[in-house]
Amino acid sequence: MKQDEEHLRLLSIFHYVVGGLTALAACFPFIHLAVGIALVSGAFPVPQGQQGPPPILGWIFIATASVLILGGWTMAVAVVLAGRFLARRVHYMYCLVVAAVECLFMPLGTILGVFTIIVLIRPSVKAFFEPTHP
Repeated sequence: MKQDEEHLRLLSIFHYVVGGLTALAACFPFIHLAVGIALVSGAFPVPQGQQGPPPILGWIFIATASVLILGGWTMAVAVVLAGRFLARRVHYMYCLVVAAVECLFMPLGTILGVFTIIVLIRPSVKAFFEPTHP
């Protein structure tokens, strides 16, 4: 019983850490966003007599970077929320689903997701998430 509580506490902490790292990693596409904005605005000098890159290229950079940033930050929030829910021992299914999705993000997400699933499928841990548990 104490071991299960300790595992949930550690998993909660690790979810906060991985959520923060995910949010940080999701900031890297800002470089592509800046390049896309520069391409669209014409900030790159074009040699005389030549044509610059088409604006659609800049819009592709902007759209791709925006999707990656938004998706990364969304996943980071989901992971941090899962950590919070693990600490409070609520929303069992949410924590299990986020753990499964985390497995897609190698290597840290895979490790954390697998360990979270292993801990959450234990009947003794599942009992912590029941509303009647003190």
